[in-house]
Amino acid sequence: MSLNLPTNYNEFLKDLKIQIRSAQSKASLAVNQQMIQLYHNIGLQILSRQSHEKWGSKIIDHLAADLKDAFPDLKGFSKGNLKYMRFFAEKCPHLKIGQQPADQLPWFHIVTILTKVETPEQQEWYAVQTAQESWSRLTLEKNIQNKLIERHGKAVNNFEKIIPQSANAAGQILKDPYIFDFLNLTNEANEAQIENSLVKHITQFLLELGSGFAFVNQQYRLNVNGDDFFIDLLFYHIKLKCYVVIELKNEEFKPAHIGQLNFYLSTIDAQIKSPTDEPTIGILLCREKNHLVAQYALNGVQKPIGIAEYQLVKNLPEKLAQQLPSVEELEIQLDETLGNKKND
Repeated sequence: MSLNLPTNYNEFLKDLKIQIRSAQSKASLAVNQQMIQLYHNIGLQILSRQSHEKWGSKIIDHLAADLKDAFPDLKGFSKGNLKYMRFFAEKCPHLKIGQQPADQLPWFHIVTILTKVETPEQQEWYAVQTAQESWSRLTLEKNIQNKLIERHGKAVNNFEKIIPQSANAAGQILKDPYIFDFLNLTNEANEAQIENSLVKHITQFLLELGSGFAFVNQQYRLNVNGDDFFIDLLFYHIKLKCYVVIELKNEEFKPAHIGQLNFYLSTIDAQIKSPTDEPTIGILLCREKNHLVAQYALNGVQKPIGIAEYQLVKNLPEKLAQQLPSVEELEIQLDETLGNKKND
């Protein structure tokens, strides 16, 4: 015998699911905050005792062994992790990375930011982006390695003139250059090979594009009064609530490229975009560009367009001087700073 459910049952169930998921998320965050605060407090105590009571670095090895005996099921108190706690407390005495509360981040995200990012200003930027975008540790490491901070929001665009109400948010989805080294293609690859490979590696492509992009189709067909046209790559941006057309050019930027992309945007707005969608955005990716030529090419264009380069083989500025040090290197560095070698 089936139960006759009340008419508002499904809505009630939906609300309960939202409440439960929200509670689970808050509980998980609370657990993480408690752990980070504990790690920070342990680090502060180790620093204090090494500074004022002249404890040597070997004490940490002994402490790790004792904690393992006391808490055999816990894995967070190895000698390496205790040294990272000390490092964390030294670099962030007020439990903040810049203005970003450190306890909003997972532990090894904190370690990655503090040990792989060069300046406090850059550390804060990556900490804020990690919290806002919910980056995995792998994504964070890749973005640091590929110097996202130097590429983020740097593409030439006309957003201020065309979509002033959302120009800042739209500009932040752009990079220059885009790094497609995950395709394992050489600079001799042709346009079709690059496009097909991007679709084949769509997950990594979406990671490079950034959060909010949803893939619609490759070679998306448009029909205008009986004539067919094909967009290289069509996406929808969930946060901006608009379609994004990506055109790929395996050559140096030419002003003529803008006319083609502008036509695609006009057609999408006329045929595909819903009344609630924002104006479609175009991103033109080319091998290289003259910055001034790109700026001039956008003058007078009435559709929002960004122009950026892409690289198949990573060719970024010299690597960050500060790479992830080993636990031993951290120990030596911190011991020298604190002058704790006497009691080793």
